[in-house]
Amino acid sequence: MELRKRRGLMTALILVNIGFTAVFLLIRLIGHAFAPYANPPAGGDMIFEILVAGFLSTFGFIVAATVGCTAGSRDLTEGMFRHLVVTGRSRLALYLARIPAGLAIVVPLVAIGYLIVCAVCVFAAPAFIDDSNVNIPPGLSLAGFETWAGDHAEPVICLLPYNGPIPGNVACPGWSKSAVAPSQPAPAELEALAVKIASQNYQGYTQILRRPPVSLMIEAGLWIELEAAVGFILGLGLASLMGSRLLPVISIIVLQLILTPILSAVDLPHLQDLQRSFVGLAMTHLEPAGLPLARGVPGISGGVGRPGAAQSLLPESATVAVWVIVAWLAAWTILGAWRMMTRDA
Repeated sequence: MELRKRRGLMTALILVNIGFTAVFLLIRLIGHAFAPYANPPAGGDMIFEILVAGFLSTFGFIVAATVGCTAGSRDLTEGMFRHLVVTGRSRLALYLARIPAGLAIVVPLVAIGYLIVCAVCVFAAPAFIDDSNVNIPPGLSLAGFETWAGDHAEPVICLLPYNGPIPGNVACPGWSKSAVAPSQPAPAELEALAVKIASQNYQGYTQILRRPPVSLMIEAGLWIELEAAVGFILGLGLASLMGSRLLPVISIIVLQLILTPILSAVDLPHLQDLQRSFVGLAMTHLEPAGLPLARGVPGISGGVGRPGAAQSLLPESATVAVWVIVAWLAAWTILGAWRMMTRDA
């Protein structure tokens, strides 16, 4: 109840977790509805990856940490700590009660924002598979893919990857899309070349997704909720230990957006164990395999500018990453509770 009464905090929480992504997707939906040729579909696998790995995970962590810092310092900064102590309730119980209370606010809001992203990315996904700027119908077999390529010979020859020479009678004027069949059939030799190119690119075609898989959405949702829970408990413990909100919030932002990316990008042979002990790197190792952008964007979940770099520089098992996260949660909960139990009323 105390957290819900802080309108500024709740407004910021709703805007970051729900508002920004909802407005972004709404603009894309409206743009595609009124100008479908100029604006791509609002959903799809790539939009899902960008929003989940590039926005929801990082800013969800920071906002959850801000809520935790507020819960850990509000009673002290507003002079209510003495009134809580004189009630006779255990100080440990007073501290532990903040964990489910804060998570009851953070977790549902993060879930609502994430469900909006999933719904738009699934129901507003592209109708075609975009491969090298060529619109291809989804779900084609190898024979069907080759037949389609023969009907779209010139766009296939010009746009799909091919190491051989392009015939001189193909102008390649720069198609942007090829969803509509050409009005005139191509010569037989061009159709044969297009079929050959299609057979070489079929494996890549089958790996392109129009919408995120259900398994990825479930794993990514659990991962984002874990990010938010870690951020909240970390902020709660740090704010209780320091007795304020501003400095812990700044410290967590520096940890998430500056220190973690640097430690992920630099290989320190004699300090690898220290690098692995950071919670941001541990969370990166637990990131679902279908979200490479979380490690590819600097400042995002330990991103270092290229996919998979955290694993290549600091190889560790998922078990070790889990234990690092558990250790951080336990340590900051113990420190925060200890400070509340020993603080003068």
